[in-house]
Amino acid sequence: MSSPDSLARMRSTARAAGIAGAFLALLVTGASAAAAQSKSVNPPETTATSAAGPQIAIENFEFNPSTLTVPVGTTVTWISHDDEPHTVTSSENVFASAGLDADETFSHTFSTPGTYTYYCKLHPHMTGTIIVK
Repeated sequence: MSSPDSLARMRSTARAAGIAGAFLALLVTGASAAAAQSKSVNPPETTATSAAGPQIAIENFEFNPSTLTVPVGTTVTWISHDDEPHTVTSSENVFASAGLDADETFSHTFSTPGTYTYYCKLHPHMTGTIIVK
């Protein structure tokens, strides 16, 4: 037969095991929910690569390609792959981005034919051209 002390220890151990089990279940459920939630959120690079229309990479302090020809109505997306911030700024004041950090994007829809030159305000030697036909 069990003594009152051993019964108390058994109950205490059972409570601790129950609490630990509940905590473990909560932890696993929370981790699963967090994993599911993180799968539904697109990182910037996924959003950029799935964007409709042509893209211009900003890498190694260059726009690549530096010249792009597109039809009227095309949305062009710039995506930065550099660790330094860059801007996409129209020489004709038609469009301008904020500073883009790594994996951030900027898009502009070209609705009028013409030649649009642009540069990086932070690194003016970086230039590019969009030709819209």
